[in-house]
Amino acid sequence: MTEWYNNGNLGYMKEKEENNKMEKIISLCKRRGFIFQGSEIYGGLAGTWDYGPYGVTLKGNAKDSWWQRFVTNREDMYGMDAAILMNQNVWKATGHVGGFSDPLAECKKCKKRFRTDQLPDKKKCPECNGEMGEERQFNMLFKTHVGALEDENSVSYLRPETAQGMFVNYKNIIDSFHPKLPFGMAQIGKAFRNEIAPRDFTFRAREFEQMEIEYLVDPKDWKENFEHFRKEMLAWIKEIGIKTDGVYEHEISDEDRAFYSKRTIDFEFDFPFGRSELYGLAYRTDYDLSRHSASSGVDLVYLNEETKEKITPHCIEPSFGLDRTVLAILSSAYTEDELGGEKRVYLKFVPKIAPVKVAVFPLLKNKPQLVEKAREVYKTLKKEFGAVEFDDNGNIGKRYRRQDEIGTPFCITVDFDTLEKNEGVTVRDRDSGKQERVSEKDLIFYLKEKLV
Repeated sequence: MTEWYNNGNLGYMKEKEENNKMEKIISLCKRRGFIFQGSEIYGGLAGTWDYGPYGVTLKGNAKDSWWQRFVTNREDMYGMDAAILMNQNVWKATGHVGGFSDPLAECKKCKKRFRTDQLPDKKKCPECNGEMGEERQFNMLFKTHVGALEDENSVSYLRPETAQGMFVNYKNIIDSFHPKLPFGMAQIGKAFRNEIAPRDFTFRAREFEQMEIEYLVDPKDWKENFEHFRKEMLAWIKEIGIKTDGVYEHEISDEDRAFYSKRTIDFEFDFPFGRSELYGLAYRTDYDLSRHSASSGVDLVYLNEETKEKITPHCIEPSFGLDRTVLAILSSAYTEDELGGEKRVYLKFVPKIAPVKVAVFPLLKNKPQLVEKAREVYKTLKKEFGAVEFDDNGNIGKRYRRQDEIGTPFCITVDFDTLEKNEGVTVRDRDSGKQERVSEKDLIFYLKEKLV
């Protein structure tokens, strides 16, 4: 983040405030069971994160939304789940073995290592001001061996991207489904990169999850398909509750674009630590299919069965980082306000993304009749909505605050009027804090309208 360097004290205060917001989000994630440091009881492992009960549900909701929009609701998309371990020749063909690297330098004084392209002064250590050593290239592939013998023939790699698993299955899709161009392959899966300096919470990690599409087109039609996915990506960003006024399209210049790409747009987002890449949209031409065809000796051309024309399809690639998606959702949802004369923190999730849709309380936990009735309401709603939680821990005010921090859109309280006057239950709205009575017979319909 560079803005504060040019704006004097005002800019410094802004950066301090944003960094503080990041710290608050990280604290909330641990406190409420969203995200934990990997291997924490052993001191952790840098660049790894474990998703707790609410975090894994939030992540799952984002995945489900993506899959529904980009796969289930379309006629031209084929889902994939390719293996993480692949034949090493896959990565040799695409240039990953020889060229998938970042520039690295080590401080001569403190011996810490840094990516030189992220240093403001390549000659000075940002930690101790010591002199930086010579720059060298660091390959980010995680290397391993398959089978009992460890030799050059048994080498494999944890995949650094999900894309190649789809490209090498292109022929299988063609042979099994005989699709017409344009069509796409979509996959959600883990990828691994041995980052020199993982940073900014889940933003840059060594193990992460991707949601990617390889959309194959006739070369003459690439522009209209590129524009179609640009709009679809922006629509999905809005759908899952990422603040659109914090999203920017950055056209990558010819000098900075990958050599195989003819056009690339980065969708950047104002994270609390600064504006950084959220998603990417690239026109990869026929680079991948041509390389795999040449390297494997397998013909990967596409035959138009009507015109009998043979072409190597070109590829439009919308690429989404799932962990960055979750972080952008959390950053967008994190809200501080004042309610009832008290400061509060809540996560303003859109309902479809919220890990818990509804929480049900008895007004008092030491009144068996209230608890029994609240359990009855809870079971009914659980069958209907699934993501419903029963909560009787602490007083009613603490329960509201806890559910606010979880991001639960609605809290339902069973009180004495529910039992004695048959006046329904109290439904509290997360964002406004307002409460209203809703009859039991209308409750499901009421919530369906609100949650949808």
